[in-house]
Amino acid sequence: MEPQENGKQLDGPTNPMVTPLLNDLYQFTMAYAYWKANKHNERSVFDLYFRKNPFGGEYTVFAGLEECIKFLANFKLSDEEIDFVRHCLPGSEEAFCEYLRGLDCSGVEVYAIPEGSVVFPKVPLMRVEGPVGVVQLLETPFLNLVNFASLVATNAARHRFVAGKSKSLLEFGARRAQGPDGAISASKYCYLGGFDATSNVAAGKLFGIPLRGTHSHAFVSSFMSTDEIVDKVLHSSDGKTTCEDFVSLVQTWLTKIQYSPSLRGIFSETNQSELVAFTSYALAFPKAFLALVDTYDVMKSGIPNFCAVALALNDFGYKALGIRLDSGDLAYLSTEVRNFFCTVERELKVPGFGKMIITASNDLNEETIDALNKQGHEVDAFGIGTYLVTCYAQAALGCVFKLVEINNQPRIKLSEDVTKVSIPCKKRSYRLYGKEGYPLVDIMTGETEPPPKVGERLLCRHPFNESKRAYVVPQRVEELLKCYWRGNADEAREELPPLKEIRDRCIKQLENMRPDHMRRLNPTPYKVSVSAKLYDFIHFLWLNEAPVGELQ
Repeated sequence: MEPQENGKQLDGPTNPMVTPLLNDLYQFTMAYAYWKANKHNERSVFDLYFRKNPFGGEYTVFAGLEECIKFLANFKLSDEEIDFVRHCLPGSEEAFCEYLRGLDCSGVEVYAIPEGSVVFPKVPLMRVEGPVGVVQLLETPFLNLVNFASLVATNAARHRFVAGKSKSLLEFGARRAQGPDGAISASKYCYLGGFDATSNVAAGKLFGIPLRGTHSHAFVSSFMSTDEIVDKVLHSSDGKTTCEDFVSLVQTWLTKIQYSPSLRGIFSETNQSELVAFTSYALAFPKAFLALVDTYDVMKSGIPNFCAVALALNDFGYKALGIRLDSGDLAYLSTEVRNFFCTVERELKVPGFGKMIITASNDLNEETIDALNKQGHEVDAFGIGTYLVTCYAQAALGCVFKLVEINNQPRIKLSEDVTKVSIPCKKRSYRLYGKEGYPLVDIMTGETEPPPKVGERLLCRHPFNESKRAYVVPQRVEELLKCYWRGNADEAREELPPLKEIRDRCIKQLENMRPDHMRRLNPTPYKVSVSAKLYDFIHFLWLNEAPVGELQ
């Protein structure tokens, strides 16, 4: 039977390598030990969460949930995979292989915060319930699917924040990503985090992400003379125009630009092979002409050549899109280019020419965009690759998967490092909003506690610091965890929305955050708390579980 989600077929994970064998060996050794001890069917509850926001910020974007649910729906070990597991566990019994052969996720339940949500440390992103033998085998795949997805979505959201709403953000990272899956995942989750388009054609096909791209320096430098494009034609409303006629018109416009009173002296002779390359590209894409202008010299060659070709296209009813800068002083060059375009519009009387799109690339990151904003620039779109898709500023998010309950008995993980102490038991999580509509605090409660109520005073406590506490009177209460997977149960569960809806949710949530939580430098920490009852229980269990030392 094909896996279903609310009556709809669920395809497998995007990467076919995401199988139950995408796992750490110790997950299988534990599964075998659980089975040997006849514990494999004991009901367990695990929380998936992270301990610290990335990139020195105070928020994170949750991503990867859809891939986790697809993994659950298609969880099945093949005979070949079971044979390999047997090989990896010398001395394991044949009956364990039969157990693996019948293993699926029909007894698993997953509660999660909706994908695309803004999330914070310690609050479970996902709560996974089910037989401990199978849930243990979900740990590594789930962490793999959530860690990078959430990290790169957060990185994208931070770039969007610093660039501003009015700028286009283009993901150009496929060639620098960590392998094919890194490239595909990065494209998907950069779009989720607020980017507008990608250069990755495979990601465009898989996820419906808008595609953007022009040509490279190699295309420009590959042309030598107009003899290489003599057989091209330009289709216009009046029929066909020969290449010779179009080239002649381009030269005419180049001369007009050269002798324009305000532009005289900026250039003398442009690079003619570049002009031929631009002409050829315009003939191929008259409705989408966007040229890379820094192969030789931006202001003395690239921009005059581009303008001549764009003006010739304009005569035939086409509108060029703009240019891309990939080197040099982007603040200075973008301003000079904008002035050039505006001068052409004014002196040659071409309406709208001054508003041509200026795209910048060249190893951009959050810091360089912030610096450009402070310097002043005329860039309309940023193409960002390496620093975005590799999450250069931070290698990993650090999500963990911790047992919090088994057979209805709460469990806690202790550590000398308080940040690594887990919050025990099955919990419910809520977001409390204030009078201005901003989120004030996230609070975790025990599963059986009554939920917070609007207008009702509530004590919120730091999980581990006794002195950090505050009363909150919420104006709105939102429960965070929703059921996305119930195994074989017939009860309703949340549908997986399309990527565009997840992206819209992410953008809306980020816009609804208080500005001081969002700023790049010294952001205000967002408060994560527990109820007074859960606080008391955590410390009661802590004292009961911690060994007592003896001094002699």
